[in-house]
Amino acid sequence: MKSTVYFADLRASIKRNVLDKIQALLDRLELTSRIQKGDAVAIKLHFGEKGNTAFVRPIYLRPIVEKVKEAGGKPFLTDTNTLYGGSRSEAISHILTAEEHGFGLNTVGAPIIIADGLWGNAGVQVKIEGRIFKEVSIAHDIYYADMLIGVAHFKGHELSGFGGAIKNIAMGCSTREGKLKQHSNVSPWVKASKCKGCRRCVEWCAYGAIDMQGKVAHIDEERCVGCGECIVICPEGAIMIRWDEVSPVFQRKMVEYAMGALKGKEGKALFLNFLTQISPYCDCYGHSDAPIVGDIGILASTDPVAIDQASADLVNAQPGSPFSPYTRGLGPGADKFRAVHKEVDWEIQLNYGEEMGLGRREYALVEV
Repeated sequence: MKSTVYFADLRASIKRNVLDKIQALLDRLELTSRIQKGDAVAIKLHFGEKGNTAFVRPIYLRPIVEKVKEAGGKPFLTDTNTLYGGSRSEAISHILTAEEHGFGLNTVGAPIIIADGLWGNAGVQVKIEGRIFKEVSIAHDIYYADMLIGVAHFKGHELSGFGGAIKNIAMGCSTREGKLKQHSNVSPWVKASKCKGCRRCVEWCAYGAIDMQGKVAHIDEERCVGCGECIVICPEGAIMIRWDEVSPVFQRKMVEYAMGALKGKEGKALFLNFLTQISPYCDCYGHSDAPIVGDIGILASTDPVAIDQASADLVNAQPGSPFSPYTRGLGPGADKFRAVHKEVDWEIQLNYGEEMGLGRREYALVEV
């Protein structure tokens, strides 16, 4: 049985603009009938690292917020803190970055709540039937929200080939501990040349896994639980992530974290993928390279696997952008994501998602 994926192109007129089309997509998904009065509705998006310009336009969130309110729900915009240092590594800077990028209450009509708290450690351990994980660390306010609407900017990604609905709710709905477990198999490490011996990490670690060896902090791998908090609280940026997870395992871990994020939200989760400014790399960088293809449109579905499959198919059906060094000269049908990330088989996340019951790869595309 095929999953339904709804598609709206970006054509607009005086009678019907793109915001109207977003509302029409939500109507097809029967959003209002899924919401009970007073439901807390998490609208999960990516606010973009400071300096990034490819993220979903804030104005596109307004119709979603209005539809939720129309049904009596209480919408909030949300994301989780990053594993690495940057403008979104703790909630204060994260909210300021979101505001700077235009996601303010006056524009969008909903408040911003960073779902894993001030330091990225507010989470719930969710039991799943995974092959890699039996328990995953999901952000507190995602877990306790009554409904989840995933709003993803579809683009390339260096470890998963592309980032769409699955990645948005997998990496994006996990705590810092969860992100570290998806990205790495081992504990963080201390770069001695950067450590100033301030002892902040030693005093912070709740597990007694960090001590001083001379004037340099040291992490005991046996005691370390992989929560990742030390990475962001180090004022010198001396605690480093081991980015050692290979793409196939990383993609399977993502799927299992997506399973955890959606557990308990059966019938209460929807997904929108924005195929606009489709950049070659993720929005976690403080810049956005030239798009690999032209803008396409917006997809909506209740199936995260099907919507990502349809998104990839639509991107690959386009000619490569003459302005991108990665896809210039590529015709319709050529794999644009493999042109950028040559060693990454992006289909792994879709195949594994189907195997694990997250969704189906077969879909019917319905124009709205």
